[in-house]
Amino acid sequence: MQSEQLSAALLALEGEHRRRQRHVLETPQQPEVVVDGKPYLAFASNDYLGLANHPALIAAAQQGLARWGLGGGSSHLVSGHFAAHEEAEQALARFVRCEAALLFGSGYAANLAVIASLVGRGDAVFADRLNHASLNDGCVLSRATFKRFRHNDLTHLRQLLESTPARRRLIAVDAVYSMDGDEAPLKGLLELAETYDAWLYVDDAHGFGVLGEGHGSLVDAGLSSPRLIYMATLGKAAGVAGAFVEAKRNCWWSGW
Repeated sequence: MQSEQLSAALLALEGEHRRRQRHVLETPQQPEVVVDGKPYLAFASNDYLGLANHPALIAAAQQGLARWGLGGGSSHLVSGHFAAHEEAEQALARFVRCEAALLFGSGYAANLAVIASLVGRGDAVFADRLNHASLNDGCVLSRATFKRFRHNDLTHLRQLLESTPARRRLIAVDAVYSMDGDEAPLKGLLELAETYDAWLYVDDAHGFGVLGEGHGSLVDAGLSSPRLIYMATLGKAAGVAGAFVEAKRNCWWSGW
Protein backbone atom coordinates (compact mmCIF):
# COMPACT_ATOMS: atom_id res chain seq x y z
CA MET A 1 0.00 0.00 0.00
CA GLN A 2 2.76 2.47 0.90
CA SER A 3 4.63 1.65 -2.32
CA GLU A 4 1.48 2.32 -4.36
CA GLN A 5 0.93 5.64 -2.57
CA LEU A 6 4.50 6.68 -3.25
CA SER A 7 4.21 5.73 -6.93
CA ALA A 8 0.97 7.70 -7.22
CA ALA A 9 2.59 10.73 -5.57
CA LEU A 10 5.51 10.60 -8.00
CA LEU A 11 3.15 10.33 -10.96
CA ALA A 12 1.25 13.34 -9.66
CA LEU A 13 4.45 15.34 -9.46
CA GLU A 14 5.34 14.33 -13.01
CA GLY A 15 1.91 15.38 -14.21
CA GLU A 16 2.43 18.80 -12.63
CA HIS A 17 5.97 19.04 -14.05
CA ARG A 18 7.31 19.32 -10.49
CA ARG A 19 9.32 16.10 -10.19
CA ARG A 20 12.92 17.16 -9.97
CA GLN A 21 15.57 15.16 -11.78
CA ARG A 22 19.31 15.56 -12.01
CA HIS A 23 20.95 16.30 -15.33
CA VAL A 24 24.47 15.05 -15.95
CA LEU A 25 27.15 17.70 -16.48
CA GLU A 26 29.92 16.18 -18.61
CA THR A 27 32.36 19.11 -18.60
CA PRO A 28 33.89 21.40 -15.97
CA GLN A 29 32.03 24.58 -15.03
CA GLN A 30 32.55 27.02 -17.90
CA PRO A 31 30.47 29.22 -20.24
CA GLU A 32 29.99 26.37 -22.75
CA VAL A 33 29.10 23.01 -21.21
CA VAL A 34 27.83 19.59 -22.22
CA VAL A 35 24.75 18.35 -20.34
CA ASP A 36 23.23 14.93 -21.03
CA GLY A 37 25.30 14.72 -24.19
CA LYS A 38 24.16 18.06 -25.64
CA PRO A 39 26.10 21.37 -25.84
CA TYR A 40 24.67 24.37 -24.00
CA LEU A 41 25.54 27.91 -22.96
CA ALA A 42 25.57 27.88 -19.14
CA PHE A 43 23.31 30.42 -17.44
CA ALA A 44 22.48 28.28 -14.38
CA SER A 45 25.85 28.32 -12.65
CA ASN A 46 26.91 30.40 -9.65
CA ASP A 47 30.56 30.28 -10.76
CA TYR A 48 30.44 34.06 -11.12
CA LEU A 49 34.16 34.67 -11.65
CA GLY A 50 34.97 31.56 -13.67
CA LEU A 51 37.26 30.19 -10.94
CA ALA A 52 35.84 26.67 -10.61
CA ASN A 53 37.98 25.47 -13.53
CA HIS A 54 40.84 27.95 -13.13
CA PRO A 55 44.33 26.40 -13.56
CA ALA A 56 45.67 28.17 -10.44
CA LEU A 57 42.97 26.68 -8.21
CA ILE A 58 43.39 23.25 -9.76
CA ALA A 59 47.14 23.38 -9.14
CA ALA A 60 46.64 24.53 -5.54
CA ALA A 61 44.22 21.65 -4.91
CA GLN A 62 46.67 19.17 -6.37
CA GLN A 63 49.46 20.49 -4.16
CA GLY A 64 47.19 20.33 -1.12
CA LEU A 65 46.23 16.72 -1.82
CA ALA A 66 49.88 15.77 -2.27
CA ARG A 67 50.79 17.31 1.10
CA TRP A 68 47.75 16.59 3.28
CA GLY A 69 46.12 13.56 1.70
CA LEU A 70 42.44 13.10 0.95
CA GLY A 71 40.73 12.11 4.21
CA GLY A 72 40.26 14.15 7.36
CA GLY A 73 40.47 11.12 9.67
CA SER A 74 38.23 12.64 12.34
CA SER A 75 36.28 15.74 13.29
CA HIS A 76 38.01 19.08 13.83
CA LEU A 77 37.57 18.76 17.60
CA VAL A 78 39.38 15.41 17.69
CA SER A 79 42.34 15.45 15.29
CA GLY A 80 40.96 16.60 11.96
CA HIS A 81 41.77 20.30 12.16
CA PHE A 82 44.77 20.51 9.83
CA ALA A 83 47.18 23.41 9.62
CA ALA A 84 45.69 24.10 6.20
CA HIS A 85 42.27 24.63 7.80
CA GLU A 86 43.75 27.00 10.36
CA GLU A 87 45.59 28.95 7.67
CA ALA A 88 42.43 29.16 5.56
CA GLU A 89 40.36 30.48 8.48
CA GLN A 90 42.92 33.16 9.24
CA ALA A 91 43.20 34.16 5.57
CA LEU A 92 39.43 34.34 5.14
CA ALA A 93 39.09 36.48 8.26
CA ARG A 94 41.67 38.89 6.88
CA PHE A 95 39.96 38.91 3.49
CA VAL A 96 36.60 39.99 4.93
CA ARG A 97 38.49 42.37 7.24
CA CYS A 98 37.61 40.82 10.57
CA GLU A 99 39.24 39.03 13.44
CA ALA A 100 38.34 35.35 13.14
CA ALA A 101 36.50 32.86 10.94
CA LEU A 102 35.25 29.29 11.27
CA LEU A 103 35.07 26.85 8.34
CA PHE A 104 32.05 24.68 7.53
CA GLY A 105 31.44 22.00 4.93
CA SER A 106 28.65 24.01 3.29
CA GLY A 107 26.59 27.15 3.68
CA TYR A 108 23.57 25.03 4.55
CA ALA A 109 25.46 23.37 7.40
CA ALA A 110 26.73 26.74 8.61
CA ASN A 111 23.25 28.29 8.72
CA LEU A 112 21.78 25.35 10.62
CA ALA A 113 24.66 25.15 13.10
CA VAL A 114 25.11 28.83 13.90
CA ILE A 115 21.48 29.90 14.18
CA ALA A 116 20.58 26.88 16.32
CA SER A 117 23.59 27.55 18.54
CA LEU A 118 22.75 31.20 19.18
CA VAL A 119 19.02 31.04 19.85
CA GLY A 120 16.65 28.47 21.32
CA ARG A 121 13.48 28.11 23.34
CA GLY A 122 12.39 31.44 24.79
CA ASP A 123 14.26 33.38 22.11
CA ALA A 124 13.02 34.84 18.83
CA VAL A 125 14.40 34.85 15.31
CA PHE A 126 13.16 37.23 12.60
CA ALA A 127 13.63 36.26 8.96
CA ASP A 128 12.97 37.94 5.63
CA ARG A 129 10.21 36.16 3.71
CA LEU A 130 12.49 35.63 0.70
CA ASN A 131 15.31 34.03 2.68
CA HIS A 132 16.96 30.90 1.35
CA ALA A 133 15.51 27.63 2.65
CA SER A 134 18.67 26.90 4.66
CA LEU A 135 18.10 30.01 6.77
CA ASN A 136 14.49 29.02 7.38
CA ASP A 137 15.55 25.49 8.34
CA GLY A 138 18.08 26.90 10.79
CA CYS A 139 15.39 29.08 12.35
CA VAL A 140 13.01 26.12 12.73
CA LEU A 141 15.75 23.86 14.10
CA SER A 142 16.62 26.43 16.78
CA ARG A 143 13.15 26.03 18.37
CA ALA A 144 13.07 29.78 18.91
CA THR A 145 9.91 31.69 18.08
CA PHE A 146 10.14 32.09 14.30
CA LYS A 147 8.70 35.27 12.80
CA ARG A 148 8.98 36.29 9.15
CA PHE A 149 8.79 39.89 7.97
CA ARG A 150 7.82 41.22 4.57
CA HIS A 151 10.70 41.33 2.11
CA ASN A 152 13.11 44.17 2.91
CA ASP A 153 10.35 45.85 4.96
CA LEU A 154 12.12 47.54 7.87
CA THR A 155 8.87 48.97 9.24
CA HIS A 156 7.32 45.52 9.54
CA LEU A 157 10.48 44.17 11.17
CA ARG A 158 10.49 47.04 13.66
CA GLN A 159 6.91 46.23 14.63
CA LEU A 160 7.81 42.58 15.24
CA LEU A 161 10.88 43.50 17.28
CA GLU A 162 8.90 45.96 19.40
CA SER A 163 6.31 43.34 20.29
CA THR A 164 8.55 40.42 21.20
CA PRO A 165 9.17 39.45 24.84
CA ALA A 166 12.08 37.20 23.84
CA ARG A 167 15.24 37.30 25.94
CA ARG A 168 17.52 36.91 22.90
CA ARG A 169 16.79 38.06 19.35
CA LEU A 170 18.35 37.31 16.00
CA ILE A 171 17.57 38.80 12.59
CA ALA A 172 18.46 36.53 9.64
CA VAL A 173 18.71 37.76 6.04
CA ASP A 174 20.34 37.08 2.72
CA ALA A 175 22.64 39.90 1.67
CA VAL A 176 21.81 39.29 -2.01
CA TYR A 177 18.59 37.49 -2.93
CA SER A 178 19.52 35.10 -5.70
CA MET A 179 16.04 34.69 -7.21
CA ASP A 180 15.20 38.40 -7.40
CA GLY A 181 18.71 39.84 -7.56
CA ASP A 182 18.05 42.63 -5.04
CA GLU A 183 20.04 43.36 -1.89
CA ALA A 184 19.09 43.58 1.77
CA PRO A 185 19.08 47.04 3.40
CA LEU A 186 21.97 46.04 5.65
CA LYS A 187 22.54 49.46 7.20
CA GLY A 188 18.89 49.78 8.24
CA LEU A 189 18.81 46.20 9.50
CA LEU A 190 21.89 46.78 11.64
CA GLU A 191 20.34 49.96 13.09
CA LEU A 192 17.29 47.92 14.13
CA ALA A 193 19.51 45.21 15.60
CA GLU A 194 21.34 47.79 17.69
CA THR A 195 18.10 49.50 18.76
CA TYR A 196 16.34 46.30 19.81
CA ASP A 197 19.32 44.39 21.21
CA ALA A 198 19.48 41.74 18.48
CA TRP A 199 22.10 39.94 16.42
CA LEU A 200 22.08 40.39 12.64
CA TYR A 201 22.98 37.20 10.78
CA VAL A 202 23.92 37.88 7.14
CA ASP A 203 24.10 35.07 4.56
CA ASP A 204 26.35 36.48 1.83
CA ALA A 205 26.37 33.43 -0.46
CA HIS A 206 25.85 35.58 -3.55
CA GLY A 207 27.71 38.72 -2.47
CA PHE A 208 31.05 37.26 -1.36
CA GLY A 209 33.59 37.49 -4.16
CA VAL A 210 31.43 39.95 -6.08
CA LEU A 211 30.57 42.99 -3.95
CA GLY A 212 33.02 45.16 -2.05
CA GLU A 213 35.75 44.36 -4.60
CA GLY A 214 35.25 40.73 -3.69
CA HIS A 215 35.38 41.20 0.08
CA GLY A 216 31.61 40.87 0.42
CA SER A 217 28.46 42.79 1.22
CA LEU A 218 29.48 44.06 4.65
CA VAL A 219 32.65 45.62 3.27
CA ASP A 220 30.64 47.02 0.38
CA ALA A 221 28.22 48.63 2.85
CA GLY A 222 31.03 49.77 5.17
CA LEU A 223 29.49 48.03 8.19
CA SER A 224 31.20 46.74 11.31
CA SER A 225 29.56 45.81 14.59
CA PRO A 226 29.83 43.17 17.32
CA ARG A 227 26.17 42.41 16.52
CA LEU A 228 27.00 41.24 13.00
CA ILE A 229 27.42 37.54 12.19
CA TYR A 230 28.58 36.94 8.64
CA MET A 231 28.39 33.76 6.57
CA ALA A 232 29.83 33.31 3.09
CA THR A 233 29.97 30.27 0.84
CA LEU A 234 33.01 29.21 -1.14
CA GLY A 235 31.21 27.13 -3.77
CA LYS A 236 30.02 30.08 -5.86
CA ALA A 237 32.26 33.05 -6.71
CA ALA A 238 35.29 31.49 -4.96
CA GLY A 239 35.09 28.45 -7.24
CA VAL A 240 35.74 25.76 -4.62
CA ALA A 241 33.52 24.31 -1.85
CA GLY A 242 32.52 24.90 1.76
CA ALA A 243 31.65 28.00 3.74
CA PHE A 244 32.85 30.13 6.64
CA VAL A 245 31.30 32.19 9.41
CA GLU A 246 32.86 35.17 11.14
CA ALA A 247 31.67 37.21 14.07
CA LYS A 248 33.33 40.38 15.23
CA ARG A 249 34.92 41.22 18.53
CA ASN A 250 37.60 43.70 17.44
CA CYS A 251 37.15 44.29 13.73
CA TRP A 252 39.37 46.65 11.79
CA TRP A 253 38.76 48.49 8.51
CA SER A 254 41.69 50.83 7.97
CA GLY A 255 44.91 50.03 6.20
CA TRP A 256 43.44 47.83 3.43
